[in-house]
Order: sequence, then structure tokens, then C-alpha cells
Amino acid sequence: MTSERVLSWTPSAIVFDCDGTLMDTERHWQDAREHALGEFGLTSAPGFADRAKGLHYTQCGRLMAEEAGRPDLAADMTGSLLRIFRDLVAENPLTMPGARELVVSAATFAPLAVASNCPREVVESCLDTAGLRDYFGHIVVPDAGIRPKPQPDVYLAAARHCGADPADTLAVEDSLCGVEAASRAGMRVLGVGPWPGERTTAMVDLWVSSLAEPDLSRWADARIPRQATR
Repeated sequence: MTSERVLSWTPSAIVFDCDGTLMDTERHWQDAREHALGEFGLTSAPGFADRAKGLHYTQCGRLMAEEAGRPDLAADMTGSLLRIFRDLVAENPLTMPGARELVVSAATFAPLAVASNCPREVVESCLDTAGLRDYFGHIVVPDAGIRPKPQPDVYLAAARHCGADPADTLAVEDSLCGVEAASRAGMRVLGVGPWPGERTTAMVDLWVSSLAEPDLSRWADARIPRQATR
């Protein structure tokens, strides 16, 4: 990692992942996967949570069915997964530590976007509930012309909407799937969360345990224009 590529630099745009980066929803996906499997009398194989983290929910539903030996249930499992996840998020939407503060600071010096594998309505609902929606000019999710992560499409589209070159854009991610997408898009990458191992960190410029880490807060605060109010 080369932390100075982030901490001595001012990006032209910043693109955030949502689940596990801005919003504390990764645990909801984990619970939703277990409950969805349980509805069919199935359980996940060891290590499934790591293999599923960051995947588009349709890919996750398909993986659940395949690993359970019931590929015929992929569509039904996908529907159950999304329904249960939405219910869990509605009951307990929380931001990740430091996410609000970083977003508020960053919005004063760079256009912000979200690039997520979640359905748009889920992302918008989460951000609205957290009071963060108005800080983001664009939300990009997979659709007919945009492939989900780990393909780079959502990040490339987000940079384009922000009017920034991908090489001048910072991506903020928490999963291998997302880091791969941002790296393939040619962005500098800030990773956040528990240490994920060398495979993931080899693709990021800086890894922090939390968006509330003091070095990151100082970096953002130092770039707030003097006339801006937080």
C-alpha cells in the first residue's frame, strides 16, 4: 500500500460503496442469507459469508442455491434474500463509524457518488434514513447496461457522472469484490474495515480500520474550503 497516494492528494471526485462502508448493513445481509436458507430447510457451508460478501444480491441468491445443491431454487432464494434484507434494514438502519463525518467534510471539496450492488431503492432508503442522501449527486447501481461488481462498470459510470477521470477519483470500499471493481476502473482505493488479508490490501492505496481513523479525518478536514460550513 502507498498511503501517501491518498493522504497527500485531493481527488476530483469520491465514490463510496454503501453496504459495510457507509451503512452498517453487512450484518443484515449475513442474517438475511441465513434466514433465507432456513426458509428452505438449508444451511450455509463454512466460509460462505466471505464468498458472498459484496456480491450483487442476484449473484448471491444463485450462489446460495448452487452451494446448497439446489440450483433450481435460485430465483426463489434470491427473492427471499432481498425481502428479508429489506425488512432487517428498515428495522435497524445504522451508519458505519466515521461515515457521516467523512461524507460531510468530503462534500465540501469534491462531488460525491455511491456505487453499489444493491437495488437503487434500498440504497436510497438507507441514505435517506441516515440523512446522507442529499450529499450524493449520483447513485449508480447495476442495470441493463451496467454490470455489477467486481466488474468496473458502476465505478466508471459514477466517475463519469461526477465529471471526473477515474484516475483522479477515490473509491471507498470494504470488500474484495468492490476493491476489485474500483481497481479495475483505474481509481485510487481507500479500503475500510477489519484487515482482509494480502489479496485485498494489495489492490488498495490505504486501508483503515474505520472511517473515523484520525489520519483520515485530518486529511478530509484539511481540504474543507475556509468559507464552507459543516
